[in-house]
Amino acid sequence: MTATITAFERSPDGGKGLARDTRVRWALEEVGQPYEVRLVSFRAMKEPAHLALHPFGQIPTYEEGDLGLFETGAIVFHIAERHAGLLPDDANARVRAITWMFAALSTVEPPILELATARIHEADKSWTAQRMPLVEDRVRNRLGQLSRRLGDADWLDGTFSAGDLMMVSVLLRLRASGILDDYPNLSAYVTRGEARPAYKRAFEAQLAVNAGKQPTG
Repeated sequence: MTATITAFERSPDGGKGLARDTRVRWALEEVGQPYEVRLVSFRAMKEPAHLALHPFGQIPTYEEGDLGLFETGAIVFHIAERHAGLLPDDANARVRAITWMFAALSTVEPPILELATARIHEADKSWTAQRMPLVEDRVRNRLGQLSRRLGDADWLDGTFSAGDLMMVSVLLRLRASGILDDYPNLSAYVTRGEARPAYKRAFEAQLAVNAGKQPTG
């Protein structure tokens, strides 16, 4: 049965691949599964029909038969569990890949989102000049730790996995800030992720929506 995901009718990022539906699209492309996309407006996201799928009124959601999911990490994990290509066969390597998924969302992404919030929504506050260095330091601390762990490897734990998919997606949020450039191995790591054919297809599909074209999947 073909899965249906939801995405912004018009993404706040203008199709730069930062909206979280791109992560789900990428996962589906990596495992070679077709999918349909239902576009929702900001207004529709707060209406009962969508809230029944996502109680917090966000995107993406995932529907497959009588299964309905929300939260990007849970959706990508479900896809990786059901289809080969995103989790290793070896049991220990599989758990390590899952651990990196959690690390991306729970440890690395929060300070990055805090930085985005500070720059976009708090730039006019009187205390921003004092707070911003602290926020940037928290981001750099995490990047330094991740950079040391990655070293000169291509991926976090051997072959590409769902852990890398989530981590690259998280790090992409830093590109506009220029901070990622200070960590050449992480910058190269993100570039490798973007170079994957599955990512390119996911990115183009999300971009097409924001260019007024029909989404593909």
